[in-house]
Amino acid sequence: MTPAHRHPDENGDVSTTGDCVLSLDHGNLYVRQDGPPDAPVLLLIHGSATSSRSWDALVPLLTPRHRVIRIDLPGHGRSAEPVDGDYAIPEQGRRIGTALGRLGIERAVAVGHSSGGYAATALAEQRPDLVTALALINTGPGMDAFIAPGPTAINPAQWPPTDEQIRQFASTGFRAGYQVPQELVDELRGMTFRALTAAMQASTAYLTQQTLPDRLTTLGKPLQVIFGDQDRRWRPSSAADYRVVRGAQVEWLTGAGHTPILEEPSRTAALLLPFLQRRADQVCAMSTNRE
Repeated sequence: MTPAHRHPDENGDVSTTGDCVLSLDHGNLYVRQDGPPDAPVLLLIHGSATSSRSWDALVPLLTPRHRVIRIDLPGHGRSAEPVDGDYAIPEQGRRIGTALGRLGIERAVAVGHSSGGYAATALAEQRPDLVTALALINTGPGMDAFIAPGPTAINPAQWPPTDEQIRQFASTGFRAGYQVPQELVDELRGMTFRALTAAMQASTAYLTQQTLPDRLTTLGKPLQVIFGDQDRRWRPSSAADYRVVRGAQVEWLTGAGHTPILEEPSRTAALLLPFLQRRADQVCAMSTNRE
């Protein structure tokens, strides 16, 4: 495992910054860490067909008060495809839990964008001791909220696709007129067709088995839901479905599409940070009471 690099930030505080590749039983998993090593841990999980780089614009807004950990899901970014070919969401949750154990993480708030919210939920289902709260950003609650894609799907016979084919395929992942970043185009092209389709099918299977609001109601974890009201993949009004979860905080971002973490990072952080601070205050209060 490559050690993290420690250096003083502009305020003179020591931060932990670094990349590592964890060797797991079914394939290597890439991890990126940023922020103070003793700060509350924030786990960021990206969606299908992208990578941990989708959080790049948001991370600097979170690291002043959080140790931010990002992972590339199996078959995405710099993580290997699973040797057993298992992309199932519960298996993704298990691998993330194993990775956090290797890093010595005992508690974390899990934040998922899009289908990354399913892996975050699966992790919380398996490790309720580890996940203290969940934040979901444009994560579809159930298949009835999915907006069927148009004729822009990529043909396996044309793999690897061209830049233009990828931009057309990924266009609904952003508000109308938003330019898909070149680094995300390059990373999607670097995936295999098997990884792309298997990951998407795994998300569908997870939602078909049980909707996310039903899963989260059973979990009983503090929940924040942020949804761009111009989402072109999931019906924006479906965010209200999460209100069945007791105490759920549901908020819409006006003018944002499916990926506000790139489209509107400052506004996304402005919604996310107060929720995270309340979770940190609660954990601190619980620790004080135990003492």
